[in-house]
Amino acid sequence: MSETTARAGLTPQQWDDQFFMEYVRDSRFKRYMGTDENSIIQLKDDLTVKPGNKVTFANVRKLNGNGVTGNQVLEGNEDELDSRSMAVTVNPLRNAVVVTDWDEQKSAIDLRNAGKTALKLWAMEKMRDGTIAAFYSINGVLYTTATESQKDAWLADNADRVLFGASVSNNSSNDHSASLANIDNTADKLSCDMISLAKRRAQLASPAIKPIRLAEDEEWFVMFANSLAFRDLSKDAAMVSANRDARARESGALSNNPLFTGGSLQWDGVIIREIPEIPFLPGVGAGGIQVGANFLVGAQAIGVAWAQRTKSTTNVRDYGFRTGVGVQEIRGIEKLLFGRGAGDTDNLVQHGVVTVYAAAVADA
Repeated sequence: MSETTARAGLTPQQWDDQFFMEYVRDSRFKRYMGTDENSIIQLKDDLTVKPGNKVTFANVRKLNGNGVTGNQVLEGNEDELDSRSMAVTVNPLRNAVVVTDWDEQKSAIDLRNAGKTALKLWAMEKMRDGTIAAFYSINGVLYTTATESQKDAWLADNADRVLFGASVSNNSSNDHSASLANIDNTADKLSCDMISLAKRRAQLASPAIKPIRLAEDEEWFVMFANSLAFRDLSKDAAMVSANRDARARESGALSNNPLFTGGSLQWDGVIIREIPEIPFLPGVGAGGIQVGANFLVGAQAIGVAWAQRTKSTTNVRDYGFRTGVGVQEIRGIEKLLFGRGAGDTDNLVQHGVVTVYAAAVADA
C-alpha cells in the first residue's frame, strides 16, 4: 500500500511561527512596533480569534477641565472623556513559488528552502512598502491617486502638522501644490533647524503629538527620512559639529559615530532614521526641483491590524512533480487618523505624524 509522506521543509508546523517572527523581526520598522499606545507602530491582532474585516484602534484625549478645589462640588463639574476611534480594514496577502523535481535535481542549492527565503523577503518588502505608503497617504487614499481637492482638504485639517521646508509660512493658504512649489534647494534642505521646528510643531499641535517614552523620564520623537534629505542633514554644519564634538568618546567611538557609519542621527530629542525606499515627488518644488517627504513621528502613528498571522501553504500537483510553497496572511496597515471635530471622525488629523517636505535634489 502506498503512503504519502510530508516533504522535508514544507510541513507548515515546522516553519510557520519561525517564518513570521523572522519576517517581522527583520523589518526595518520592527524596533518601533509594539502592542501598546506608546508604540509608533501599534499592532493589533483582535481578529485572529474572532470573525470580521476591521480592527478598531482607540484614542483617549487628555482631560481639559480644571477640576475642583476645596469644598467645591465635583458632581456636575466632571470632565468629558474625549475618546475617538479608527477602523483599519484587513485584506488577504498571498504569494507562492513552485519547484519541480527536475529543477531541484539539477540545482546545487535547496530550492525549496530558497523559496522560503524569497517569500520572507517578499513579505518584509510588502510590510515596509505598506508602511511607507501609509505615512504618505491622504486620509486613507494613496498619495499617488489622491486628487488635488483631497490633498487640499487634508492639508486644511492638518495644517499644524505639515511643514513645507524651513518655514511655516511656506504653507500657501492650505493649497498643497502651491505650498510644495515654495520649497527651494537653498533654504529648504533638511537641516537641524528644520527638525527642531518640526518637533515644536508636534508639541504645539492640537491635539499634540505624543512622543514615545524610552524610559520613565526620557521622551523622544523619531524622524523617518528619505535618503536625499538624510544626505543634506548629514552635511548640515550643526549636525557635523554635534557628531564631531558632542558624541560620547566611549571605546570604539569611531564605529559608533554616524559620521563614519552612516547610522541614525540625533538632534534635539529626535532620532533620525534613513529609509532609502521613501519615494520622491519629482518636479513639484520651486523651479521644478524634486521634493521628498520625511515623517516626524510619535506614539500611535501607524496601525497594523492582523486577522491572520502569516502561515504557510502547500500545493503538490502533477503527480507530485510540482511542489508549491506559499505564504498568506490577512492584515491591514494605515496611518492612524482621529477626528477633532464634534463627531468621532469629523476633521480627521494624522494622530502621530508631522509630515515634513524638504528639497530632495538628486546627486549631480
